[in-house]
Amino acid sequence: MAEFTNLQDKAPKRKPLWREYAEALLVALALALVIRTFIVQAFKIPSESMLETLQVGDHLLVNKFLYGVKWPFTNTYIVKGADPQRGDIIVFEYPNKPTLDYIKRIVGVPGDVMEVRNKQLYRNGRPVREAYIRNTDPHRIEPVRDNFGPVTVPPDKYFVMGDNRDNSLDSRFWGFVDRSAIRGKAWRIYWSSEGLGSVRWNRFGKLVE
Repeated sequence: MAEFTNLQDKAPKRKPLWREYAEALLVALALALVIRTFIVQAFKIPSESMLETLQVGDHLLVNKFLYGVKWPFTNTYIVKGADPQRGDIIVFEYPNKPTLDYIKRIVGVPGDVMEVRNKQLYRNGRPVREAYIRNTDPHRIEPVRDNFGPVTVPPDKYFVMGDNRDNSLDSRFWGFVDRSAIRGKAWRIYWSSEGLGSVRWNRFGKLVE
């Protein structure tokens, strides 16, 4: 006598809906973690040290892949990428408190001799033209802030300054930034507001430079 197989018994059982949602959520979270760790990270501007280039309330995407790939939760490179360049706006660990992230502009790379004389920045003995800077206290000269150096930038370190030159705690005050402490290069503004109901629509998608 012939035996008949119930095809329904061999059909794969469908996962419960809750399990499908849970797996999709886990995949999304893992993907977001990989993107944040290795590729891009969001950053909010909390202070006026980079005015007028960056406004308080700007939200940025920071390119973490450009300068190299690090082991998660460390400053050790798996693969080094491009070297940071003069003019790059970078997010980095504040040397005096590595749990804090700072954002400044690179004005000196390894080997450069940096000096400030009466608010004018000099690099390798030549004045640097900086169309992006802001001086809120142009007639007052202070030591360190307005007269500094000369100092030579060591290997694997960078000299950084804020664009709001009279209102920025930067390499003039606390020294150089290690290459390994750089989190990434500021890329684009994805959101900007002065508070609830005060959205700066004209800054959306703006390239940071």
